[in-house]
Amino acid sequence: MYTTQLDNGTLNNYAVEPKMTYQEHPTVWEQKNYLQQGALAALLVTALIFTSVAVS
Repeated sequence: MYTTQLDNGTLNNYAVEPKMTYQEHPTVWEQKNYLQQGALAALLVTALIFTSVAVS
């Protein structure tokens, strides 16, 4: 972080910006993993909705 001072005595603090990196395209096994996680999440949400309907 670096600080500058204006003529009237006001201090301005500036954060150091991190180096930018770009996202790489996921591999085939990562894509399959994302698909499995999405299916599991959808199953969990569906079960929670059916449970809340059944309880009420």
